[in-house]
Amino acid sequence: MIDMLITPFTDFAFMRRALLGCIAISVGATPIGVFLMLRRMSLTGDAMAHAILPGAAVGFLISGLSLGAMTIGGLIAGMAVALLSGFVTRVTALKEDASMAAFYLISLAAGVLIVSMRGSSVDLLHVLFGTVLALNDDALALLCAITTITWFALAVLFRPLVLECADPQFLRSVSGLSAVTHFAFLALVVMNLVAGFQALGTLMSVGLMILPAAAARFWVQGIGPLIGVAIVVAILSSITGLLLSYHHALPSGPAIILVAGVIYAASVILGRQGSLLTRYLPRPHLHS
Repeated sequence: MIDMLITPFTDFAFMRRALLGCIAISVGATPIGVFLMLRRMSLTGDAMAHAILPGAAVGFLISGLSLGAMTIGGLIAGMAVALLSGFVTRVTALKEDASMAAFYLISLAAGVLIVSMRGSSVDLLHVLFGTVLALNDDALALLCAITTITWFALAVLFRPLVLECADPQFLRSVSGLSAVTHFAFLALVVMNLVAGFQALGTLMSVGLMILPAAAARFWVQGIGPLIGVAIVVAILSSITGLLLSYHHALPSGPAIILVAGVIYAASVILGRQGSLLTRYLPRPHLHS
């Protein structure tokens, strides 16, 4: 049993690279997912994941499966969609969720079309679902760099981010940091989705951002504990998914996300905070 758990990582460099990449994504993207959940923006994260696709596809069209070109293209496209969506929301009667959904659908269609113009169905699957088992040293360096930037930014913006989650109107009234915090947070979302895109593709990158955060919500309260438990869930999902992929010849990205989904489902049923178990089978009160 021990050999089944350890041998894939000790014997194969590609498994070690995949594990390191997934840990970097888990440590960097999962705290962003916690704040997305607390700000009721989880579906915004999903929309933003698809918003990076046209830029990454243009990078692919120009340079093929080039890490640099696809990363730069994804960052530009993601930030453009975030800014355009916010602009449309502020100058028209359209709500933010509808605006983001419109740009998400346009981006997804445009990205698939651009990749299909030059690439094969294999290239399209690579862009949509990622190749976590093919991460090279450059990709790992990018993932670790984005994780480092994310934690530094969260350390600087932690208090206004927490306050915006609790009472955004109060933050606007007492500080001029509201807009800066909001757009800086969107930039962090885009950066971490681009990082996840390198390993898990545009359709799966948001999975390690949202599912561990949602699962953690059923076990602990408080932003610090939420972030800690969510990171543990993400890393556990990554290790288990990679092992399932290795031993049973499964696609690695979907396997990782499905493991996270199983943990989320178990948390919905068995968690200590607001789960089905606590709601319908409450603990008996002690009587004096």
